Amino acid sequence: MKTYVANRFIWYKGEIVNVNDAKINILAPTAQFGLNVFEGIPCYWNDEEKQLYAFRLNDHYDRLIRSAKLIQINCPYTKEDFKKSLVDVIRANEYDENLSVRQTLFVDGFGSWGSEEPVDMFVSPIPKGKISSEYNKKGLNCCVTSWRRISDITLSPRIKCGANYINSRVGQREALRNGYDTCIFLNEIGKVSEGPGSCLFMVVNGTLVTPMLTDSVLESITRDTIIKIAKTIGIPVEERTIDRTELYTCEEAFLCGSAMEVTPILSIDKYIIGSGEAGKITTKLHKAYLDAAKGKNEKFMNWVTPIY
Repeated sequence: MKTYVANRFIWYKGEIVNVNDAKINILAPTAQFGLNVFEGIPCYWNDEEKQLYAFRLNDHYDRLIRSAKLIQINCPYTKEDFKKSLVDVIRANEYDENLSVRQTLFVDGFGSWGSEEPVDMFVSPIPKGKISSEYNKKGLNCCVTSWRRISDITLSPRIKCGANYINSRVGQREALRNGYDTCIFLNEIGKVSEGPGSCLFMVVNGTLVTPMLTDSVLESITRDTIIKIAKTIGIPVEERTIDRTELYTCEEAFLCGSAMEVTPILSIDKYIIGSGEAGKITTKLHKAYLDAAKGKNEKFMNWVTPIY
């Protein structure tokens, strides 16, 4: 039978255990310095097929391995190990609903921020309705934060590591403190980058526009998904540098990510975007994204992995 979220099973160091029994050394580099890399893997329940699909699993694992390489920690696990641990722990919880699965490689032991090992892993599924509130909103009122996005010459946003999210935290906390739902970062030269843990798209003259990966943007799998889907359904896409003031006059805008999916931006710095509601292109892309993630689009069946 399914477990309650506060008492669920997680995969930890090769075993499936109650989340309350998974302990990490308080002096470990992951606890002291955020020395870990991770993926947030979305899984979607297809009610017609009674099947749960993990979305773009291989791409998530490729990025996890790249992150471990770039931050220079020694990963003892293979992609097959990654997949088996995820499938096993979801089955142990008997989940039949949409999930966000955190899969984390962390540095344990008594080392420091310079340690390469010992590296271990946990896999923790959580129902999507239980994740952070900004990921469950129907629309977002955003501000451009005064904090700048980290860059490839400081702490690369290409690495999906725990420590990087402190940058997202300061922007998000500023937004909440000032009455907004979330924020948009500019990069070190003042061009539009992304949201905290999410990528940004806007619509200009019917064209979908998003910053380039070299604009201090995470190599987002959801970003890549949206670009590929848009091109398939005939929406023109442009990847280019974006000025801040372009955001205020665009026709539509949205943030996207594995946890956030595709969430419309209703306003930025009090400028109403479009009609102040989800736009037609945003709505169309969100539906197409969900269809692909639930295994309902034959063109993208290579993106989904059945759990049961």
